[in-house]
Amino acid sequence: MLEAGAPMNSVKKAVIPVAGLGTRFLPATKAMPKEMLPLVDTPVIQHVVDEAIRAGVETLVMVTGRGKAAIENHFDVAYELEDTLARRGKETDLETVRAITAMGHFVYVRQGEPLGLGHAVLCAKRAVGDEPFALLLGDDVFDEREPALDALLEAHRATGKSVVGVQEVPLEHVRRYGIVSAGEDGNAVWPVTRIVEKPTPDKAPSRFAVVGRYVLTPEVFDHLEKLELGVGGEYQLTDALMKLAEEGRLVAARIPARRFDTGDKLDYLKANVEFALKRDDLGPDFLAYLREIVR
Repeated sequence: MLEAGAPMNSVKKAVIPVAGLGTRFLPATKAMPKEMLPLVDTPVIQHVVDEAIRAGVETLVMVTGRGKAAIENHFDVAYELEDTLARRGKETDLETVRAITAMGHFVYVRQGEPLGLGHAVLCAKRAVGDEPFALLLGDDVFDEREPALDALLEAHRATGKSVVGVQEVPLEHVRRYGIVSAGEDGNAVWPVTRIVEKPTPDKAPSRFAVVGRYVLTPEVFDHLEKLELGVGGEYQLTDALMKLAEEGRLVAARIPARRFDTGDKLDYLKANVEFALKRDDLGPDFLAYLREIVR
């Protein structure tokens, strides 16, 4: 049964924080947003936006900061480029460029200071309004052949509650994530009673990590506005989510899709290999090359 406030297809907005400095990829990110790093020839941020659009989102609220103009330009009309492509008869390239602008309706808000994910989400409050919204972190990219955000939207429609997307991680990795309490074995969705930001292995309530996908009800803003500085001297979204959990309004949903943490150098390289191999125009030749060099 659907609870009140969770009509079908109710989530039409997504918040995507892109104000981070990208220090793990210096020097590449000194002058280029980390979100614009490519997976083969498509920026990471475009993959994230595409996932949201496939799930039925119509409005993308980008929380940006200084030095992020390249992201806005990427999703904007590039008249000079389009005109040049048209005059040269490069119709395929022209269609590719125009399709990026037509992906959805983009709204940009600024996060003036790097005060954490909770603060970034709060910056989007006026753009989101009084309705549930998806939250997608730009470092996490999922294999589009499997459901990621869709799994959370289904859980939200069924419960009317805020949802965090989770995957099980090795115990030694729990200190990298927000970790939620475990549900019963085999459950795809379960109530969250506890969530801890980057715990040590001995303090982790489980090995289920929040992996960059959320569907949040507007009540989260009430808690974000009351936050005090938390772990790392930042306003932690996890602290607001814990308040929702205490109110019985937070559930976890397993994400079955394969995930790539493109903020990690090794995982970013793996993602490039995987995305290249599944392309018809590159896959066969690239696979032959890989077989040649790993002999």
